[in-house]
Amino acid sequence: MESSPINRLPPDSLHQIFSSLPLRQIMICRSVCKFFNQLLTSQCFTEIISTRPPLNLLALRPPHHHSHRHGGHAAANIRPFIHVYDPEENQWFRFNLDFLPFRLPQPVASSSGLIYLWGDSIDSVESSKSLVACNPLTRQFKVLPQLGSAWSRHGTVLVDSANRVMVLTELAALYYSGTVMANQWLKFSSNLPSKPRSPVLMSSSVFALCDVGSPWRSQWKLFSCKLTNLTITHTNWICLEKHEWGDIFDIIKRPRLLRGNGDSKLLMIGGLKSTFSLNPACSTILILRLDLESLEWEEAGRMPLDMYRGFQESSKFKVFGGGDRVYFSAKRMGKLAMWDCWQGWRWIDGVPGYADGLCRGFVFDAKLTMMMP
Repeated sequence: MESSPINRLPPDSLHQIFSSLPLRQIMICRSVCKFFNQLLTSQCFTEIISTRPPLNLLALRPPHHHSHRHGGHAAANIRPFIHVYDPEENQWFRFNLDFLPFRLPQPVASSSGLIYLWGDSIDSVESSKSLVACNPLTRQFKVLPQLGSAWSRHGTVLVDSANRVMVLTELAALYYSGTVMANQWLKFSSNLPSKPRSPVLMSSSVFALCDVGSPWRSQWKLFSCKLTNLTITHTNWICLEKHEWGDIFDIIKRPRLLRGNGDSKLLMIGGLKSTFSLNPACSTILILRLDLESLEWEEAGRMPLDMYRGFQESSKFKVFGGGDRVYFSAKRMGKLAMWDCWQGWRWIDGVPGYADGLCRGFVFDAKLTMMMP
């Protein structure tokens, strides 16, 4: 590349040329040579394309057995990475996380171009996990204020579009706004009736499903709490319900929540019960959408029967994603099912890294933006 004519062009001209490319092509150009990588990761260039729409990707969480199989000094020799799927190109690839000074980082959530993960310091003898925010495209990271390791084992990490972070358990919640004036975790009592299921942080509120039924029969309810209602003494959760909803929670088996498209849509996904008996079989998987402004439900999608047969034979399946796309995995299936609100249902083959086929993941809106200190 030293003798290439492109080296004679001033950086400003090269920035203008490459800024006309889509973000997906910019990422490809970065891997051509060291010169292109330095040029296209410079602060000047990232500021030029900072307003570019992100790439809507699916990031897979590492399998649970991955963190237990490698321990001690062996973990330090493993180059960590995260598997990513591009639904527009129908391609799998991966981002290296080797710029992070942590042993076996465990990605758990994402928002606004950042991935949030738990990581053990390489220099630490004992396990003391930190919550870290990073951008694998710019290879920058920021360690959030220290937490106890129990939060990484029992807490669910939630992040909204403003990069406000909550770690939620049945008994307590930690909240981090990330502002200069409040660069610390605030702790609150959860006061939920049961362990929160698939909580979601959006629209300046946190939403969660709770089972308020008996030990022999589940009865799910939708609870919410505004961030402005968080107080040191208690958390003001309210049960969202309307008479017009009828038996909306009774027809869904094992419901899960996901963020919908925008900040005013919430998705609920689960098996569609065939009867109202105690332990009924399901006829398919149903996706319902709640408008948070009007509090009205609508059916967003229903898995085709020929696709559902693969999940019907599995005793366990996972639901993840959000926005315009929802993904489904099941044991020993070897592929994912995807619902796209515009293009319908299809299979995704070639899922990497999961021997049992039971994947877990989250939406990653990849952006080439610099992290604030």
